[in-house]
Amino acid sequence: MPERIFIGVAWPYANGPLHMGHIAGCYLAADIFARYHRMKGNEVLMVSGSDAHGTPITIRADQEGVEPDVILDRYHAQFLDTWQRLGITFDLFTTTHTENHQRVVQDIFKRLQEQDYIYADTMLLAHCAGCSRFLPDRYVEGTCPHCGNQRARGDQCDNCGHTLDPIELVEPRCSICGDTPDFRDSEHFFLRLSAFEQPLLDWIGDKEFWRPNVANSTRGFLQGGLKDRAISRDLTWGVPLPMEGYEGKRIYVWFEAVIGYLSAAVEWAERSGKPDAWEDFWKDDDTKAYYFIGKDNIPFHSIIWPAMIMAYGGLNLPYDVPANEFLSLENRKFSTSQNWALWVPDYLDRYDPDPLRYMLSINMPETGDTDFSWNEFVRRNNDELVATYGNLVNRVLRFTYRNFDGQVPVDAAPPEEAETALLDSARQAMADVDSSLYHTRFRAGISRAFALAQESNRYLDARAPWQSIKTDRADAARSLGTAIRVLNCLKVILAPYLPFTSQKVHEFLGFDGDVSAEPWDFDALVASIKPGAPLRNPSALYAKLDVAVAEQEAEQLGVPA
Repeated sequence: MPERIFIGVAWPYANGPLHMGHIAGCYLAADIFARYHRMKGNEVLMVSGSDAHGTPITIRADQEGVEPDVILDRYHAQFLDTWQRLGITFDLFTTTHTENHQRVVQDIFKRLQEQDYIYADTMLLAHCAGCSRFLPDRYVEGTCPHCGNQRARGDQCDNCGHTLDPIELVEPRCSICGDTPDFRDSEHFFLRLSAFEQPLLDWIGDKEFWRPNVANSTRGFLQGGLKDRAISRDLTWGVPLPMEGYEGKRIYVWFEAVIGYLSAAVEWAERSGKPDAWEDFWKDDDTKAYYFIGKDNIPFHSIIWPAMIMAYGGLNLPYDVPANEFLSLENRKFSTSQNWALWVPDYLDRYDPDPLRYMLSINMPETGDTDFSWNEFVRRNNDELVATYGNLVNRVLRFTYRNFDGQVPVDAAPPEEAETALLDSARQAMADVDSSLYHTRFRAGISRAFALAQESNRYLDARAPWQSIKTDRADAARSLGTAIRVLNCLKVILAPYLPFTSQKVHEFLGFDGDVSAEPWDFDALVASIKPGAPLRNPSALYAKLDVAVAEQEAEQLGVPA
């Protein structure tokens, strides 16, 4: 039976370009997962969008002297271009600055308020005399009371992951003018998060399949006790409160942004001409909802958003929250404020997308932080993409194309033990990658696929059809035909990871259409290679990179190669 899979992916702030840490953190994994499930014949809805109301956008707008929507429009358009060029296949990538999103957010606010899960109270908020304004939480910086990080923000410490309120910071300061803010009373609305401590503990009790970092982090937060959290702020940019008398306040971004997963599904359904279709993904108990995020967003998706869903009622809770750890750059943490980053648009202007997808897949920070270095990128491109997979594809198909009239060989000798063993290995590899992808183990999946490519190269070295063709053409046809069948499986196994490459291999093998429409079925893929079927003259899959590339790129970063 086909499954129904909902995939929510973290909403990037539309205040600057995407860097490789973002891609490794969640976007590539989500795309691999979505592509895999589509190829398996499952019904998939993958959504996200630009977080329009986060204070990073207003900070950028203040710096440039423009309105926030100017910043939003600029970077939302750039995000869409990046997804297209990198092959990230959202069913909808929208923004939180739509009438639809506002309507859904306000509906949830009112429902929770009616059920007494939202209440009004006063709170102390940071006010900067130098700026003559209440400060959004991200405009307040200081020392984290939990870990001592001196650059913690008023909403969260990126070092230890604790969510914060500005008043908790030690030695707080205004990030705009540097003054020390004072704290003044202001009336706001609070989410009764404390009511969901035990329900959430009960809910995660059977989540043994969650990644250890997610499960441990979630249990740690819950065991520390949940406090009610303010969900409004003194702002003029964002979703208005759905009541009169609060025109100078907005719904706080941490509350409304996660609702974007639901509002995006509603928008997708309306755009598709089936306005009720979102309910299949949100109200059918058989649907599995996955949320792909970075580890700094774990509590918002494993605690706060599930609590909001419980409070609202009738909607599916997350099935899994496969959060990745962090990717560093040349052994330093990505920092947009210090311009320490590899910007994805810049990369795509100079290099092909699949080598990056490969590097970030084989090095994905699933269970611990990993590092990106240009030396490692060049090595993996040359030794693994070019010398292993690219070499396998090109030497099999070029030799076959030249020596068998551009066709799959006919009149091949009967298979022997070596052929049977390789095909059995390909069958097992397909099953292994299937299991890895189903359980969100992306590094294991691509490693297993490349192990099959290496085994196929060893098989060819042993069979040496370029030698046997001189004396036994049927023997050469047998080994090449076997290798071609394995390639037809590899193109499907690797399609979620390397979609541009797999499309090329699909066409080299003589097929038309999109490789993503191919079945994830070993027997069907082997049977679809027909003796005498036309092949296309192949070209190189990957470009070998000069080692000087690593030196040049490292030099631009200001680090030794």
